[in-house]
Formats: sequence, C-alpha cells, structure tokens
Amino acid sequence: MSAEPVSLELPMQREPAAAASLRAGVAKQILRLVTRQVPVDVVLPDGALLNRRGGSRTEGRPGIVLQRPESLFGRLAENPKIGLGEAYTAGDWHAAEGTDLADALAPYAARLSGLVPGWMLRLSRLVDLPIPADQRGAVEHTQENISAHYDLGNDMFAAFLDPSLSYSSALFDRTRPVVEQNLQEAQLRKVNAALDLAGVGAGDDVLEIGTGWGTLAIEAARRGARVTTITLSVEQAALARERIEDAGYADRVEVLVQDYRHVAGTFDAVVSIEMIEAVGERYWPDYFAALSRLVRPGGAIALQAILMPHQRYLATRNSYGWIQKHIFPGGLIPSTTVISEQAGRVGLAVTRTDRFGADYAETLRRWRSAFLAAWPSIRSETFGEEFRRTWEFYLAYCEAGFRTGAIDVAQIRLEADGRDRS
Repeated sequence: MSAEPVSLELPMQREPAAAASLRAGVAKQILRLVTRQVPVDVVLPDGALLNRRGGSRTEGRPGIVLQRPESLFGRLAENPKIGLGEAYTAGDWHAAEGTDLADALAPYAARLSGLVPGWMLRLSRLVDLPIPADQRGAVEHTQENISAHYDLGNDMFAAFLDPSLSYSSALFDRTRPVVEQNLQEAQLRKVNAALDLAGVGAGDDVLEIGTGWGTLAIEAARRGARVTTITLSVEQAALARERIEDAGYADRVEVLVQDYRHVAGTFDAVVSIEMIEAVGERYWPDYFAALSRLVRPGGAIALQAILMPHQRYLATRNSYGWIQKHIFPGGLIPSTTVISEQAGRVGLAVTRTDRFGADYAETLRRWRSAFLAAWPSIRSETFGEEFRRTWEFYLAYCEAGFRTGAIDVAQIRLEADGRDRS
C-alpha cells in the first residue's frame, strides 16, 4: 500500500452531489451485505426487506425499520462509526414493533469482528476521524470532558439511577435469581466488593479517584476508614458532600474537585470505579504512575474497568466514534493486556481480576427502562426529543455490547510487585 492514503476529497470537490450519491449507494450495498449475515429483519418503508429478496418478516425475529433509508445511507457513507447512532437520534431508523432496541443491536454486536470483509476494514482510514486534540486527556481539557457528561444535572441522573446514585455496573448475587434483586442492593454489593478487593478496613486512609455521588466514600467511612475522594464534576461534588453529611460521615470524608495528577500524600488503599476509561490513552502512564505513587507499601489498588478484547483495542484506539462524540468525550476503553502492561511499568502487578459483564447488561437494561419511564419528568427545554433518542441508543448500544461479550467489565486488584520504585 502506498505511503499516502487515497483521498476522496478531489472527486467530492468536483461533483459533490454525485460523489455523495455514489458514497450513499456504496453504503447501501455494504449495509445490505452486512445485514444478510445477521438474524435481524431490516424493513424498508414499502415493507420490503433490505436483507432478503421477497417474503416478509420472520416471526419472532428482531426487526429494524428504516424510516428514511436514504438519509441513513448518507450518514453511514459520511462516517459509519458515527452515522448509525446519529441516524437513530434523527429518526432515520427505529426498532420494529415488538422488538426491543437492544435485542435488535445484540446480533450485530455478537458478530462485530466478522461482519465487514477485511478489504473494507483496510479502507476504514478513509472515513476514520482522528480523535480531537481536546479529547486526549490533557489536564486543561479533562474537566471540560467530564463536565460534558456528568454535569448534565444531578436531577437528570437521579431520575433513572437507583437511590445509591451509582452510575457504574452493579454486581448481582449469583446464588439468587436476578429478577428477585433490586438494583440498589446490587450496587452496594459492587461497592463493597471493590472495598474488599482493596482490603479497606477500620483506620485505613483511602483515596477514591472518581467520587460519583459519594456512595463508595460513605461505605468506606461506614467501615471506619478515612476517605479522600476526588472528582472533576462540580455538580457531583456538591451533592456528594450533602449525601455524606446526611449519612453522618462528614468528619471522615473529604470531597475535592481535583485532578488525580495533583493529589498529594499516600494511602493504604486506592479505589477507582470506571474512571480509567475517561483518562485518555496518552495519559494512562500518568494515571498508573499516580496510582503507584499514591499507594503505601503493602497497600492495594482496586480498579473497576470496562474492557474490550486487546485486538479490538488495537484496531480502534486511534479512531473517533459515536460514544466519544456524543456521550463520553475523551474516553477510551482499555484491555486487560494494556492494564497489565501499564501497571508493570510502574512497579504494580495485577493479582486478581473478577469479571461480570452480564451484570452490566442487566444494569443498563434497568437504567434504560427507568430512563424511558421517567422521560416525562426529564423532558425540558434542555433535554428534548433528540436527547431522549441519543440516550436511549447509548444505553441499548452498551447493553448489547455487554450482553454479547463485545465489551466486559471487571474489578482488578493491583499490588506493588516488589521492585524498588524510587
């Protein structure tokens, strides 16, 4: 392959309408090819099926309706990694009657690595967008990226989260049917599992990186620990302080609006729940160096991290997708290989990994159900129909990924590996 990538700019400048039409036509044929491999009926406005000649929908099979197919094809032609979600937000397509959105997306997630032929993947750089400079994790941009998501408003999140206000995967009791367990008890089980993994007990000094709304800090203080918890979300910090005070632990917990790179001192345990995904790959060395610096000899670190297979991480690490554009600016999901490598470079070792991806799928299913049920109270001038459809797609898209194993979540224990870190 030549050193410089082939460019689509010249023909698009000469004949923009013709070029756009050509690209949309190609996108249509690729979509037809992809959908033929997946047991989901794709229905055109006239009732015909995009992925099968003749016939009608198969009973019991998930279905997708293309309300405005040409608009969808145009968005996919412009950028397939972003266009599908933006097309859902715009109303170009929707789940068929009787089909749950996650059920429609899951068969695609399950076949993610084999849907598109290799030659098409090699052309992906023609449509891949680079990660914007302000989403690469630099200190001056990190607070903006965090605020873009978490400062949407405490009331918005409270409308669909459980009373613990935990916005990360719950951990369900595998000895009991999931339907018998409420989300709050499963979230507290997750929190206490992370504290157990880090060995948090009475008298310990604990650092939490990523406060959320204060539940983990409260549970650690309940054990008799002294807690410093940091966040970059001003709104989260304010409510976390209120909840900590109401729980009676204001004397044991300090909430700081601070970047992890600026924390001073050392701690018996460091706990961080689904924070690493927001760090940005460029700054993972800084993050792990901070973990190594902040934990005392003999102490432990507990990370809860969303994960992807290493090969998929390598294939997507430099591309810009829908989730990054519309939900989590600056985010990148690591693999266990990356975590082990980064930890090893600063004298830390992974000593335990507990995976529970299916629990995240169930957590997301419950969040989406609660979000849609609460929508009449969330809807406002700030949160309109496009916001609802964006968040519905986000929650269903992630649920499908966890349900099929395309992505996973785990609690990971890190300890000093015995090398001199001075």
